[in-house]
Amino acid sequence: MKISEKNIERLLLYRRILCGLRSENVENIYSHQLARIADTTPEQVRRDIMSIGYSGSSVKGYNIIRLIESIGEFTDARETQRVTIVGAGNLGRALIDYFQGRRRKLFIAAIFDNDPQKIDRVIHGVRCYSVEQMKEVIQKNNIDVAILCVPAAAAQQVAELLIEAGIKGILNYAPVKLSLPSHIYVENRDMLLAVEKVAFFSRQH
Repeated sequence: MKISEKNIERLLLYRRILCGLRSENVENIYSHQLARIADTTPEQVRRDIMSIGYSGSSVKGYNIIRLIESIGEFTDARETQRVTIVGAGNLGRALIDYFQGRRRKLFIAAIFDNDPQKIDRVIHGVRCYSVEQMKEVIQKNNIDVAILCVPAAAAQQVAELLIEAGIKGILNYAPVKLSLPSHIYVENRDMLLAVEKVAFFSRQH
């Protein structure tokens, strides 16, 4: 079944919202309530949830626990998927700290950096390796997703090394557009552009 990026983004957003509600001991939710929190329409919520084969009750709405499980069955890997972070600076370390333990099927297995003072250290429970060890460590640990937290000048070269090592998807925090093969999925997160966008629209109000 083919599904769009936007559809996946919404499903993952729904799950995050639902997990928050579950922690507050909320058991059920209607499509119009979920739509209001997710800033979309009830019709869109129903279409998205129907696309994963789940349906709610007209009386009680969606059972939150079962809906979280259904989204997970659709979006998550069957086995634990291993991730690496390249760049053990402030952003890289913050991401490791935030990430660990939040998703059972996603696991940060290695960090890479070229700073001798960071190599062979354990940072927030994850060992940091030299960039020169990238191919060996990635292949040995079956890592296929990378988070890129390196300066713009190094991003393209590092991304190419990651692909050569077997990486299939990259979350890019470097403020530069990567030129990579079409079969590699890349998600760009330029924080400066995001702040500039927020700053612009804040002035309009």
